Amino acid sequence: MPAASFTPKGPFSLAASTRFLEGFTPASYDHAPDGVLRLAFPADDGESVIGCALRQKEAAAGAAGTVHAEYTLHGDGKAIEPAAGSTAAEAARAQIARILSLDVDATGFSALAGTDPVVAGLQAEFPGLRPVLFHSPYEAAAWTIIGNRIRRTQAARIKARLAEEHGQAVHVAGRRMHAFPAPAQLRRINDIPGLTDIKTERLHTLADAALDGRLDATQLRDQPAEFALTDLKELPGIGPFSAELILIRGAGHPDVFPRAEPRVHQATAAAYGLDANAADDTTRLAAIADSWRPYRSWVAFLLRVRAQDQVASGG
Repeated sequence: MPAASFTPKGPFSLAASTRFLEGFTPASYDHAPDGVLRLAFPADDGESVIGCALRQKEAAAGAAGTVHAEYTLHGDGKAIEPAAGSTAAEAARAQIARILSLDVDATGFSALAGTDPVVAGLQAEFPGLRPVLFHSPYEAAAWTIIGNRIRRTQAARIKARLAEEHGQAVHVAGRRMHAFPAPAQLRRINDIPGLTDIKTERLHTLADAALDGRLDATQLRDQPAEFALTDLKELPGIGPFSAELILIRGAGHPDVFPRAEPRVHQATAAAYGLDANAADDTTRLAAIADSWRPYRSWVAFLLRVRAQDQVASGG
């Protein structure tokens, strides 16, 4: 079975990533109590599917242990054995790393705590937690279309049903899992219970965009964020909030302050002890976020996680 190892640069906890996924509605993640994170998802090539089991070795205090991934690659319903160092193997490795934000050098992230007590508190509250991404910009975009103007729990059921009924089934560390339909498969689904015809049409357009390379994670991250967001908003059904979600939580851009996410704005204002009106002053909040560079997306993510935890606990 193909394998890949990742040595985190900076703090990282696979257990923290798993806990996040358990509470992240779009993931519908059911964790087995064995320390293994199991994932199944469409590969970045738009055609194949990856099943992946991740484990993290223990390390000395203050260090992040190596993350080991064993994965399977499937195409045309059959398992593929990519040669070590091949294009397919390197692409799979890169996508797995991106999903857990292991492709980002975080050696400077801890240093932010020395200059910002809010960031220090977040890092202490969520040790080793990096942004856990959607499996791809394509899957993030599909979620935004499915979830538009319906409850998140309802959207999660629709997304899970699409995977179960139309996605590739793979076995991952003893468990059978279903990946979300790859773009070519999604393009062929004409009746999706729970979604309007307009949403189905937009999903088809999204699938075409993915197959045409318009949702390539590397390209989205390599260009200036404002250009990437403009390009994404040209897709039907993708507005400012969705475009930011795709860029930040789909492509994994580490340094974007979300200007269209009110919950992050509210969490930021609350964390910095600002008055109630400050949450509506995006310019003021963005100026605060400038001190988080080059990890603005990461700090915003932790603020959002804290706010969600507070809601869940009734705080």
